[in-house]
Amino acid sequence: MNWQDFYLLTFLVGFLLSAVAFLSGMVHIPHVHLHTRGSTVSPFNFGTVAAFLAWFGGTGYLLERYSNVWVYLGLFISLASGMGGASLVFWLLWKLMQHDLPLDPADFEMTGLLGRMASPIRPGGTGELIYSRDGTRRAAPARSEEGIGIPRDTEVIVTRFEKGIAYVRRWDEMSGASS
Repeated sequence: MNWQDFYLLTFLVGFLLSAVAFLSGMVHIPHVHLHTRGSTVSPFNFGTVAAFLAWFGGTGYLLERYSNVWVYLGLFISLASGMGGASLVFWLLWKLMQHDLPLDPADFEMTGLLGRMASPIRPGGTGELIYSRDGTRRAAPARSEEGIGIPRDTEVIVTRFEKGIAYVRRWDEMSGASS
């Protein structure tokens, strides 16, 4: 095996690993999950290794095949190119992971949430609840807990949340009952 074959094989392995990583987003392939604490990205991950191999092999193959560069200079240039490709992938992952937050089920709890009716609930019917969470305005279908009508713009509190529907009571009833 000469240098040209070595670089070509390295490029093909790197390209194949990149294709597997790309296609695994569309099809579920059995794999191993490695979890870390926080949103840190290791510089040695599947994407950076695949990028290093592809860039290293591709650059080395092109230098060996189409230039008269000294073998060790070609190896150095290929290593630098591989590091550049891996660094680019690492930087992209790091930038994307900076905004990643761990999910907490308590952040999605609907019971006890205070909101306002955007459309009225007719007796036994369904209306629309508007509420605020994480600085954004959201909506959910709502029914009255007692089955009574609730007019538009009434403040309500969610008493339970089942099958995507919030069951609500008027806020003034809840606050008056506790006084």
